[in-house]
Amino acid sequence: MKYLLLIITTAILISCGATVNYDYDTQKDFSVYKTYDFYPGIESGLSELDNIRVMKATDSVLQLRGFTKSVDPDFLINFFAKEFITQSSTSIGIGVGGGGHNGGVGVSGGVPVGGDEINQTLTIDFIDNKADNLFWQAVGSDELKVKATSVQKDAYYFKLISKIMTGFPPEK
Repeated sequence: MKYLLLIITTAILISCGATVNYDYDTQKDFSVYKTYDFYPGIESGLSELDNIRVMKATDSVLQLRGFTKSVDPDFLINFFAKEFITQSSTSIGIGVGGGGHNGGVGVSGGVPVGGDEINQTLTIDFIDNKADNLFWQAVGSDELKVKATSVQKDAYYFKLISKIMTGFPPEK
């Protein structure tokens, strides 16, 4: 029952929100990749806490799919993010008008609702540890509230990474 709830929750989280694009080496045999670790010295452009969130989410998703973290991995994971802040596109319209006898006057305006958002693009690279070359890459984009709590950020990164990892390994 616990696993069923986890699968349903993951499916709901994955089904909306983020957009993801993939690119990979079509000549690679992805069945040889069983173990992973993170690239040493990742410079992601994220805060240290967000780096930890991305790593935890990636660990969770990959381990649920049968991959093992190792000190001598088959592939290394690197990631980096680009972010920019935008105002919420949601607003409430307010209008005042009047008129009569073939004339009219109106004044209206919009009040933004919801606060600023961070538009984030997260790129994840999988690098063959032996051959030292990139063999799989995903770029995922989504939005996060600027004033998101730690719990909301944890959920955001788990949702984004889950969506990204649906394309690994690629189907033949």
